[in-house]
Amino acid sequence: QVQLVESGGGLVQAGGSLRLSCQASGIIFSINDMGWYRQAPGKQRELVAVISSGGSTNYADSVKGRFTISRDNAKNTVYLHMNSLKPEDTAVYFCMVGVVGSRTYWGQGTQVTVSS
Repeated sequence: QVQLVESGGGLVQAGGSLRLSCQASGIIFSINDMGWYRQAPGKQRELVAVISSGGSTNYADSVKGRFTISRDNAKNTVYLHMNSLKPEDTAVYFCMVGVVGSRTYWGQGTQVTVSS
């Protein structure tokens, strides 16, 4: 059983910064992609950023230049550094982890609220 524990969400003013963390634990041989998605009220879940096992990254256009995704393979942890936050970044953020030989796992979600 694989578990994901997220942390780092909260309330911040526009222009501020937050860092999200997500650590995977359990029976994990190897991890493929790790990433972050978000879902705002009344909207579909959308990709924010993803990082491959080799370190290649992909970002949503709306966060390019403001957000940075990184990972620590030794700790099975993925991070999302969010700078210059905007009210439209307000959402529940979910981490995802693709485990080799298993399936994609999702975190429980962490709320990020950006006030104007």
